Amino acid sequence: MHATERNKNMALNIIRELPHPSDLKAAHPLSQELSAVKAERDEEIKKIFRGESDKFLLVIGPCSADNEDSVLDYITRLRELQEKVSDRILMIPRIYTGKPRTTGDGYKGMLHQPDPTAMPDLKSGIIAVRHLHMRVLSETGFSSADEMLYPENYSYLDDLLSYIAIGARSVENQQHRLVSSGVDIPVGMKNPTSGDISVMMNSITAAQHHHAFIYRGCEVRSDGNPYAHAILRGYVNDRGQSFPNYHFEDLNNLAKIYAEKELKNPALIVDTNHANSGKQYEEQIRISKEILHSMRHSVDIKKLVKGLMIESYLVDGAQKIGENIYGKSITDPCLGWEKTERLVLEIADQL
Repeated sequence: MHATERNKNMALNIIRELPHPSDLKAAHPLSQELSAVKAERDEEIKKIFRGESDKFLLVIGPCSADNEDSVLDYITRLRELQEKVSDRILMIPRIYTGKPRTTGDGYKGMLHQPDPTAMPDLKSGIIAVRHLHMRVLSETGFSSADEMLYPENYSYLDDLLSYIAIGARSVENQQHRLVSSGVDIPVGMKNPTSGDISVMMNSITAAQHHHAFIYRGCEVRSDGNPYAHAILRGYVNDRGQSFPNYHFEDLNNLAKIYAEKELKNPALIVDTNHANSGKQYEEQIRISKEILHSMRHSVDIKKLVKGLMIESYLVDGAQKIGENIYGKSITDPCLGWEKTERLVLEIADQL
């Protein structure tokens, strides 16, 4: 039955059928050599979450990946920086191609708009997103992180990603939790915008358990993901004011909560931007150093905190769509390259 016929009783206008993930992968295949690179990276990252490696994770990169050339430029520089700190730090580039929006309005990422100035085109977006992740892996050897904005789209990238984040607006969603339980790479669950830690912990618990559910029209079963973990990103109160949750007391409290639960591989990544910084991007420098300070003063915190999430790009700050400043964020403001390089080197010195 044609898509428009299936949809005649719904208040939706179907534009086109999207390619099945298997068809897209066949059209844009990943070589065995790159698959092996990705598998090696996956294992190195998992060792950190299992406590078998004492390297510190940095999930680092632009708020949103809006331009292929500038993103590749940034990640190529990141590759060179990684070599300088490889004995202490393992970097996972942020290549966030789907951008959640609080009201639903605004730029939703490369997935929706490969060209931020053009109309949405999700078919072209899916292809552009896969191409970007493949190019990064091929040219830099980095497998990357992306946000699971739509659970059903994960299978377009499951052979490329080494880390997934579940956003503050998605962490209570049942489908996000269930799909995360069937993923074989680390999945970070952010605390919700309200700051309710119990919601985040319930999401981690759900993701670590096995489930039966519907996925892309099929009945599927998951084994549970032992690498599902916490991300603290701050919160917003009922008046819209931002509050942090990265201080010593917050980290210590989460360590105690983890100790009370039977969860595998207790772990925390601290998001240094968003509500933790009040979106004051330069605060990420101070926040990163405070977290390292807390780790030095508590064995429990040091054991729990596996890394940081940092929003960084080529140029400081943010711009409006259409200003066309190369390497400057068109969503949340980010640290520019010079500040980023200095911060990473300082983090390595303090570990």
